[in-house]
Amino acid sequence: MVRSQQIIDVFQRQGVTHAVGLTDNIQRTLFLALEGDPRIRLVTVCREGEAFGVAAGLWVGGARPVVLLQNTGFLEAGDALRGTAINMAVPLVMLIGFRGRRSLAPGAGRVDTAATFLEPTLRAWGVAYDTLAGPEDLPLLERAFAASERESRPRALLIPEALE
Repeated sequence: MVRSQQIIDVFQRQGVTHAVGLTDNIQRTLFLALEGDPRIRLVTVCREGEAFGVAAGLWVGGARPVVLLQNTGFLEAGDALRGTAINMAVPLVMLIGFRGRRSLAPGAGRVDTAATFLEPTLRAWGVAYDTLAGPEDLPLLERAFAASERESRPRALLIPEALE
């Protein structure tokens, strides 16, 4: 299981100045840890779509933000992502709580449609992504920052399990 502090350590090495988003159950401990961290400013929003406008504005002003949201919020925020981060070529890393991933396993019962739509939507919008399933995957977060900068576009890391 990934610890929130491990993610914050990566953020700090990458020069992240702001974490923008709306908490969910998967990233709850990350939000709590960021509230107490004086080096990264946590900016909460009312709706997920606002996160992209705020993050793009911070980037234009010279900051280095990340966006934190849940898959349902990501789906709701599609036009804001397109109209700001993608069109403005903002090198932005998103951490997306992958609610319902377990429901996709064979025999799991009722499937959470938020889980079924996430990856096809990311692919349709041309947003590259990886999954942060455990501590061994933390280098993927480092690589997401590098690729986002190199390509001048958003990249995502999906978080399928609650963080410690």
